[in-house]
Amino acid sequence: MSSKIQVKAGNVVIGGGTEISVQSMLNIPSTDIAGSIKQAIQLEKAGCRIIRAAIPNMEAVKLIPALKEAVSVPIVADIHFDYKLALEACAAGVDKIRINPGNIGSDDRVKAVANACKARNIPIRIGVNSGSLEKEILAKYGHPTPQALCDSALYHASLLEKFDFNDIVLSMKSSTVSTMVEAYELASQQCDYPLHLGVTEAGTERIGIIKSSAGIGSLLLHGIGDTIRVSLTADPVKEVYAAFDILKALDIQKSGIQFVSCPTCGRTRIDLVKIAGEVEERLKDCKKNIKVAVMGCVVNGPGEAREADIGIAGGDGCGLVFKKGEIICKVPEEKLVDALVEEIEKLP
Repeated sequence: MSSKIQVKAGNVVIGGGTEISVQSMLNIPSTDIAGSIKQAIQLEKAGCRIIRAAIPNMEAVKLIPALKEAVSVPIVADIHFDYKLALEACAAGVDKIRINPGNIGSDDRVKAVANACKARNIPIRIGVNSGSLEKEILAKYGHPTPQALCDSALYHASLLEKFDFNDIVLSMKSSTVSTMVEAYELASQQCDYPLHLGVTEAGTERIGIIKSSAGIGSLLLHGIGDTIRVSLTADPVKEVYAAFDILKALDIQKSGIQFVSCPTCGRTRIDLVKIAGEVEERLKDCKKNIKVAVMGCVVNGPGEAREADIGIAGGDGCGLVFKKGEIICKVPEEKLVDALVEEIEKLP
């Protein structure tokens, strides 16, 4: 179930049954403003709806207005420990702050941050993970259990609630998928705040996508989650594409290509691996809501891919282009991709 509470970060509404937003984070040093802007533009072009940037010191606050001028998506300031950085980020026009109020000191500091955010309608995301739990919670549960993660997030939220601040988003990330899933399930039962889903420290591109798909996907299938990030040790643009692939695989995201291809077999007489990769790459930014199939043989290809809007099926050094299971033309192998893309461009 999606959260009951809605918050707004810039021009993006989070929670309450609204569209699930894909997030990512800049991995350029915050002192490199030009490089950060370039990456933010790339992320926005890829479809990222919320961009987070690390703000480790006062010098880094200068990055916020520069990013705001360069892109139209909301900017999140990622801040740890220093409440003054949060106040300066608010003053600089940031759209959302990621900070754990229990880590910034006295109630006066928490109140100052809460008031500054409230005055500017800036939501706060509380982000806990297995490595950041409070000593008291660890002592109670013995190790980072799902309930320990949930308790920690709700504890931080309670510090803001004391000052009548409720524009809160929660995340409870773990690098262990089963722990992460259960923690979010508990949170969805124990609070109404929007939930930002992710598997922390998921790994390199291959294993990170696998773990994120398992964790994020299983929660979304049960209606849990309002924003998502696929955390990868890779170019953050790849995080965005992976996140949208998860949404499309679950039939949550209706815009963009749904790509299907067969695993090949002994009947295949074309280089299907190369062709499928080329088709996927050339169509990665296509926003048409269609299903595209790349099949290895003409014997079963069109029939097996009957539900696809358009596709190709390989022959012996050649292939067929088909729409809705009906063959429309036969072309040499080297022209298959071009022929398919040309037909897709004709579609509304």
